[in-house]
Amino acid sequence: MSGIIPARAVPEFEAAFELQGQLRSLRENGLLREPICLDSAQGARVHIGGREFLNFCSNDYLGLAADPRVAEALCRGAREFGTGSGASALVCGRSRPHLDLERGLSDFVGRERVLLFSSGYLANLAAVSSLMRSGAGLVLEDRLNHASLLDAAVLARARFKRYAHADPVSLQTALISAPQRKLVLTDTVFSMDGDICPLREIAGVCAEAGALFMVDDAHGFGVLGDNGRGALEQAGLNQKEVPLLVGTFGKALGTGGAFIAGPAILIETLIQFARPYIYTTAPSPALAYATSAALQILIEEGWRREKLRDLVAYFRAHARELGIDVQDSHTAIQPLIIGEPEAAVAVSGRLRERGILITAIRPPTVPRGSARLRITLSAAHEKGDIDQLLRALVESLAKRKPDACA
Repeated sequence: MSGIIPARAVPEFEAAFELQGQLRSLRENGLLREPICLDSAQGARVHIGGREFLNFCSNDYLGLAADPRVAEALCRGAREFGTGSGASALVCGRSRPHLDLERGLSDFVGRERVLLFSSGYLANLAAVSSLMRSGAGLVLEDRLNHASLLDAAVLARARFKRYAHADPVSLQTALISAPQRKLVLTDTVFSMDGDICPLREIAGVCAEAGALFMVDDAHGFGVLGDNGRGALEQAGLNQKEVPLLVGTFGKALGTGGAFIAGPAILIETLIQFARPYIYTTAPSPALAYATSAALQILIEEGWRREKLRDLVAYFRAHARELGIDVQDSHTAIQPLIIGEPEAAVAVSGRLRERGILITAIRPPTVPRGSARLRITLSAAHEKGDIDQLLRALVESLAKRKPDACA
């Protein structure tokens, strides 16, 4: 049952921690988040509570999350290697599917070594905590970095500063007085705005300042670049220019987990010092087996990336014609800024009435005053789906107050 629990059911610690008041404040400000439950597989169409919805809020960019070949690979992996790894990788939890996936990824992204993690959050925490473990040095982060990158610096107890969003000059200024050990972190594709970091310029600033450069390519891996190798391929950057690459499997590859790729000495350092790697049960071997299958599909079926790019261009062109003011993004992430949380929730609700699933993104995920619909497109969509989305957007936005359209 969702909502705030009755006061009489709250245990004694509630008064000390003010839990009820915190939850009430979220609800009153339109910021209370409630998870939804799908009654179907992930895809362009999903079922919730007996209704079918066109799904425009999933990161399943290539439509592989429910691909029968990936599902069959998961079953084969489970039959041969089991569902659970049973231990951390350094005890006895690493099996042949993990090694095969690491080698396959290393070849694909052109990096010396790869290390697997259960999530991108853990991967980012592992990298920062290992490299900055002495407390010396400085971490510099893009102001709009994903929470996992920001939290990694905080949880690693590292000193860190934020530089202006996607601004090489701001980063350069921050690096002038930085100590010898410097780690620069950025997303490649920013998850809430869909814009792409100026990677070549940022890499140049890092090289000039002697800073180690690490990127999180969660929303670029598998999608960007001629071969789907991600934002670094698109920018023409190699391991020397960007030593550490983080990627995830739960988006373009449609499975789950993450990896860090880079020079052998950095990966070996993570193996020896990264607590999120040492003290976490290794990812499922069956899931690693399935991810290898998804990676092969990504390599062989370039038409999926091409179709996604065509759909993005189609959506943007027709949105402009209809006066729908989406942000300047040319990735699968197409944000539509609404403004206040209550207004974003209301538009999301009207879309759901029309069979369109797009959740409202509100603070603290995005800055105050910029609550939005984060529209995401997939290669599993068709142009007819986009047309239906556009009609529903026009109808739903038309019901807003005139001053809310500014």
